[in-house]
Amino acid sequence: MDDADDKSALWPLVAELARVVSQSADEEAICGCAQKVFARAIGHQLFTVLAYNEQAGEVVRMYSNRPKEYPVSGTKAMGLTPWGAHVLQRGKFFIGRNAADIEWAFPDHALIASMGLQSALNLQVRVAGTTLGTVNLLHVAGHYHHAQVEVGSILAALLAPVLLARC
Repeated sequence: MDDADDKSALWPLVAELARVVSQSADEEAICGCAQKVFARAIGHQLFTVLAYNEQAGEVVRMYSNRPKEYPVSGTKAMGLTPWGAHVLQRGKFFIGRNAADIEWAFPDHALIASMGLQSALNLQVRVAGTTLGTVNLLHVAGHYHHAQVEVGSILAALLAPVLLARC
């Protein structure tokens, strides 16, 4: 669905995710629906949702479509990294287009590379200027571009209630 002429096909996906968010308190069900919607709207091979604890400068993975490689558990310090300053603190999206970008952004770049992933799209989820977490998509090199940010940001914003429930 990357074709800009096919934006009307996005609305049923947005509606489906909004319906699940409005009717469920099940974090796994909501994030699972989001994973399917993001797959159809933008595409990914790895999809994760991270909750952000600003005071601790840490993120916790609350959803992963590949739990063997990226399990849901534990915390990691990301708030003090250059990526964390850009995405978590300033509330900006990040597009990594190749392996060098991935290495710059993520301490676990070797694991990412071993999965054949060399591009990333990280979208912040913010409410009232506060970052609650991120939606993270990874794919083969060159998959992500600026045209996907608008759609991704709309979809990511729909996850605000599930991230707020974590606060």
